[in-house]
Amino acid sequence: MVWAVKMRQGIGVYEASERIQAVTPVLGPESVLLGEAAGRVLAEPIFSSRQLPPADNSAMDGYAVHSADLVDASEGEPVRLPVVEEIPAGAGSSQRLQPGAAARIFTGAPVPEGADAVVRQEDTRSEDNQVWVTVSVKPGENVRDAGEDIQLGDQVLGGGDSLGAVEIGLLASLGRSMVRVHRRPRVAILSGGDELVEVDGDVRGGRIVASNSYALVAACRLLGAEPLYLGISEDRPESVEEQFRAALDSDCIVSSAGVSVGDHDHVRPVLEKLGCELDFWGVRMKPGYPLAFGRFEEAASGVAGRGPLVFGLPGNPVSANVSYNLFVRPALLKMMGYSTCFRPVIRARLMESLRKKPGRMHFVRVILENREGIWEATSTGNQSSGALSSMTRADGLLVFPEEAEELSAGDEVLVQLLGDAPAGEMALGF
Repeated sequence: MVWAVKMRQGIGVYEASERIQAVTPVLGPESVLLGEAAGRVLAEPIFSSRQLPPADNSAMDGYAVHSADLVDASEGEPVRLPVVEEIPAGAGSSQRLQPGAAARIFTGAPVPEGADAVVRQEDTRSEDNQVWVTVSVKPGENVRDAGEDIQLGDQVLGGGDSLGAVEIGLLASLGRSMVRVHRRPRVAILSGGDELVEVDGDVRGGRIVASNSYALVAACRLLGAEPLYLGISEDRPESVEEQFRAALDSDCIVSSAGVSVGDHDHVRPVLEKLGCELDFWGVRMKPGYPLAFGRFEEAASGVAGRGPLVFGLPGNPVSANVSYNLFVRPALLKMMGYSTCFRPVIRARLMESLRKKPGRMHFVRVILENREGIWEATSTGNQSSGALSSMTRADGLLVFPEEAEELSAGDEVLVQLLGDAPAGEMALGF
């Protein structure tokens, strides 16, 4: 078999990441209802069409007053003022407040014209439409000025900002019922192998559940992408090809297993037959060496430059999971419009000695514990690429540099955090 001339083999982790990011597109915009925009990334800046607050309003329940009327007010000599009106939140004042008078007012209600301060309810006594004020106040005290938060025309959010709960609330306060956000990537998830069965399948005779597919679908959904599970192909080129053809209208294809060099590994030749340009195969890392990456130059519809990215992940579950976190996840986040696509990296103190052969970067599953402000990293134990349960205990992936042979207990190490936060770094932080 003659592979694409440009395809590189056995490249380093940094180069693999850079090559993937270099060809990963940011997907175009779409308009969505504000109630459906949580977790999305803005495709345009947001400018305010109103000021917030819309008018001077009270910061608390109390009485709107002229501050000059209360210069000498005290607990021993309170100032008595007639209460001329009551202003609840959501209602405007019916008259200008004259000197020597007060208006009952509630939190959020607009301050009547003429008033320049609000006295807290706790600093008053009231009876028969009169109020005794026991403190003096300064002009502007307990008043939220109109536009003190946002002025008309202010840019309140930028293109590329992600929409969390606070941002959604802000947009709602501005009356934005629709927003333009980057489209979610459609991710086709494929598995291959005669030994694989679905989650409720018969595992007798050495068969195993296609757990990688379920994990990948879940990971994409949690990230905010749109996974499409296409099932399990048989160990025949025709079956693999049929599965990949069904995935060509997606933005990204993620295949698990069948990407190595065995007699039953058909993914690479099928991809090349379908017109995929393979960029590289093999990354100098453990777990996860047999990783393939490429792209189609045009979509199934024939639109040039719009074809899906293709990731051929290893079959071992930990290898697939680590490869997804290092390479696929950042690509999907970039497609969604994120500028920081990589997991956060922290410094920690290694609590045990580790050894390996030089030549590959190792990613060691570790448990993290913070003691007096210092993170301590301890191996989860079994580091087999098939020990998926160790990933459930891991707080992060310790980076064991490619050419290093030993890390000693007490050494400072870098750990890429695992978890639900979308991103934290502009590039691989190790």
